[in-house]
Amino acid sequence: MRRDSIFYKLFQQSPSLLFEILTNPPINGDAYRFDSVAVKEPKFEIDGVFLPPENAGAGVVYFCEVQFQKDEQLYERVFAESSLYFYRNRARFSDWQAVIIYPSRSIEQTDIHPHRGFLNSTQVHRVYLDELGDIRQLPIWVALMVLTTVESEKAPEEARYLLSRTRQEVASESSGAIIDMITTIMVYKFEQLSRAEVESMLGITLKETRVYREIKEEGREEGREEGREQATINLIIRQLNKRFGELPQDMRS
Repeated sequence: MRRDSIFYKLFQQSPSLLFEILTNPPINGDAYRFDSVAVKEPKFEIDGVFLPPENAGAGVVYFCEVQFQKDEQLYERVFAESSLYFYRNRARFSDWQAVIIYPSRSIEQTDIHPHRGFLNSTQVHRVYLDELGDIRQLPIWVALMVLTTVESEKAPEEARYLLSRTRQEVASESSGAIIDMITTIMVYKFEQLSRAEVESMLGITLKETRVYREIKEEGREEGREEGREQATINLIIRQLNKRFGELPQDMRS
């Protein structure tokens, strides 16, 4: 499941979502802008950077990392990225904060002792999605984050509930973005299903929305890339067979 892509879309749609899961969010959180940046020499890729409004003077920049796989050097990288970016943009910001989002504590880096100063401070926030509470009691955008972690057996029921809740609680001009996100999450979670099967599972009719087309185009591009790789492999094997005769299976592998 491509969670990086899902969380990127979530934060794009609603940058203030990050601050809904923090204990002490900035008072102007609604005005923050979401971006992703690369820091060169050495090159770092930061998952998400939340930039304060430019007309409010030097503000606090928030770095966000969404981590769904074990990485035993995650904190080394996150703190190096954050410090370097802050150093190179010092005039723009008064302070920095980091937010690391995990599905559960089991995914967290094992050896955290070298980073105890940051991790025990108010500057770094660790969020464990499975500890946020009942998905049906959470704010709707936070519930979408938790939906990415729900087991496949339970996900369709929770997705249908969130669709129903969206129609009841959210104004029509805003509900489309949430419905798109629910659809996106479920299509990624059940990539093997056809459009008709996803429609049946969710109890809705999917229109050919931009989000749905993007998901399918991603799949087609991956398929084309796999096809190109296989074509290259076949060409190499043909050349070797021509030069050395039929290769044994273990050598082909």
